[in-house]
Amino acid sequence: MVDQASYAIKAQEVIEAGQFLFAEGWSPATSSNYSARIDAQNLAITVSGKHKGRLKAGDIMVVDLQGNPVQSMLKSSAETLLHCVLYDWRDDIGAVLHTHSVAATVLSRALVGENELVLRDYELQKAFPGIDTHEGELRIPIFENTQDIDALSAESLAYLKQHPTTPAYLIRGHGLYTWGATMADTLRHIEAMEFLMACELKALSLR
Repeated sequence: MVDQASYAIKAQEVIEAGQFLFAEGWSPATSSNYSARIDAQNLAITVSGKHKGRLKAGDIMVVDLQGNPVQSMLKSSAETLLHCVLYDWRDDIGAVLHTHSVAATVLSRALVGENELVLRDYELQKAFPGIDTHEGELRIPIFENTQDIDALSAESLAYLKQHPTTPAYLIRGHGLYTWGATMADTLRHIEAMEFLMACELKALSLR
């Protein structure tokens, strides 16, 4: 049985995240999906097809770590499993956000033939856990877009198990996934990634 008070708190976090991300232009229309962990076995996640800037309590549902609805007839995002494998992989993950920004979409397409975005010497790399200097590289994997979510879930999880400090990944021509211990942490990661991707796009245009 899901604790209703815990669900309500997490649903409100998701709603407020949607308002912020839509306002920034990173989650247009009904794109994107967001979730927050309720307990060891359940998460609150956005219902499929909802406008992310106008989310209400009824637009957030509960699924278990296999992506099955819990006490609900609603349908979650087709990409629910991409959230579930992250929570199952690490029990310290408390929120997962997926956005569809212009920067994430265009930059991942511009890096044709590349399977990662390599960020070097940016001060804002320090926004991510375990990074305390601008020196060095931050490697963000780029996975090919596909409607086969089972395959993409397995591919992303296999990569993350080999590179456990990775803070985010891109799906080419599609968008960004990132996660954190709390919703606030995850939103910070989104903001940092958006700044860094915008810088990389600007740099590409100047070459």
